[in-house]
Amino acid sequence: MTRLRPWLAVALLICQDGPAPSGVAAAGTVELSTERILAHMRALGDDSMEGRGVGSPGGERAARYLEARLAELGLEPAVGDGFRQAVPLHGSTPLRDSRLRVVSAAGVARELTLWDDYVLFDTSARTFLPRPVPLTFVAYGIVAPEFDHNDYQGLEMAGRIAVILTGEPPSDDPFFFDGSAPTVYSDPEMKFRTALSRGARGAILVPSSREGVFTDWQRVLDAFRTEDVTLPYGISGNLDLLLNADRAELLFDGAEHTFAEVEALDRSGALRSFPLRVEVGFSGMFRERDFVAHNVAARLPGSDPLLASEYLLVSAHYDGLGIGLPVGGDAIFNGVIDNASGTAVVLELARVLAAGSPRPRRSILFLFVTGEEKGLLGSRYYRDHPLVPLHRTVAAINVDGISFLAPTDDFVGVGAELSTLGELLQKTLARLDLRLAEIPEPFRAREPLYASDQIAFAQGGVPSILVMEGLSFRGITAAEGLARFVAWGEERYHSPRDDLSQPLDRQAIEQHATVLLELVREVANTFTQPQWLPGTPFNGERLRSLAEGT
Repeated sequence: MTRLRPWLAVALLICQDGPAPSGVAAAGTVELSTERILAHMRALGDDSMEGRGVGSPGGERAARYLEARLAELGLEPAVGDGFRQAVPLHGSTPLRDSRLRVVSAAGVARELTLWDDYVLFDTSARTFLPRPVPLTFVAYGIVAPEFDHNDYQGLEMAGRIAVILTGEPPSDDPFFFDGSAPTVYSDPEMKFRTALSRGARGAILVPSSREGVFTDWQRVLDAFRTEDVTLPYGISGNLDLLLNADRAELLFDGAEHTFAEVEALDRSGALRSFPLRVEVGFSGMFRERDFVAHNVAARLPGSDPLLASEYLLVSAHYDGLGIGLPVGGDAIFNGVIDNASGTAVVLELARVLAAGSPRPRRSILFLFVTGEEKGLLGSRYYRDHPLVPLHRTVAAINVDGISFLAPTDDFVGVGAELSTLGELLQKTLARLDLRLAEIPEPFRAREPLYASDQIAFAQGGVPSILVMEGLSFRGITAAEGLARFVAWGEERYHSPRDDLSQPLDRQAIEQHATVLLELVREVANTFTQPQWLPGTPFNGERLRSLAEGT
């Protein structure tokens, strides 16, 4: 259990005769303005911002816009005398001249073509394999002791490339790989790290038709045909690529099972690892650059002498996908919902809280991060180089997208079950006559906690949460709401159609912003610090942070 600081214990004793004011009771006279939120969305989502790509002129214009708005609010710069935290980055774009050679069991070499036959997860010199190396099929590429599962059991991977099927073992048992809900083991990065830890020279991911992910090659190209941007430090890597499913049979030439047989074994739950007789070599050609992007941050000092040294982090990523391949003649990925909307709401929260009276008891750091779309780069850099020590950061509330379909009777807390932030969110919602709902089944895939910046803060030990709307919409059924969500994901998400032409429900935006405002007040005003619940994977890092910070 996270131990309380001595002075906080004293504060609890002092105030034990009455509850700490929070939520609506602590509100000043300043009210949320939906029109201000929409104005920020229009500014950030305008074509002039060119999709706010990281390291692009449009991204720089968005950073300047945020700086100007924060200065107008009278907030304190969080980085010395400025609002910007420099984030050094490296960009790399693979070129079609890259050569992937597949040597068959009979010794016949075939060269595959970038974009047509494969895409690269890693675009660095570490991918270079001047001579073909042998392959081993390692089933799902998973080592999960808690499920007594090890696809690498008895395999020697040094000097070999792991060929890995997407997904994980099929299961209806909630105690075995969480049943039908995918776990973190299905994530490609986890598979690549596991292969690297076993000594593999690289990994080739092959799409499973059962899982359905990566089988739509055009959508794969839409996602991968942008610059690969990384921090200048990180976990070592090697050749990690995704193969077009239409080329998968090449890797199983002469092996004991064809790829068609592998898919049948996958469906039956009888998949296992076995050696392959094919070898692969790679020589990449890349266009590279080093540059600096920026997180933008401001402080709102707390009003309580005892709590002002503690901070609540309120974040949103302001970057988008920038300019990409044209879709219907439009090449600007405006990113209005993802995430001009979240950025706009955090700006409005900052205005209301800065102008209201009394100010929140704890200090608040408003953080607008860059590079989320490139792998949570800004939030990961902040975690490693915090502007406020992590042991003094009591919680993080991340905002990635805002409700825009219709008002709803329930909201979802991604990560709510891991910390006491879930209790505070439930209390906040009850005060607003709303319910706390579980993550809807269709959205549980891919470990949603890991899908946005909140995971970077959580991995730094900070209790973290992302608040999203539920499916109990007013005026439309849950089925209709789900259908609209799915349609939006298929037609607009990460495409130029996430722009200012799409319909936006003002009441839905206002409701979501109100929930976030009241949750921020709740966390910033309550004396007891949010804590990870026992057994959660981030509690150890929190305890370490607290121990090293005292």
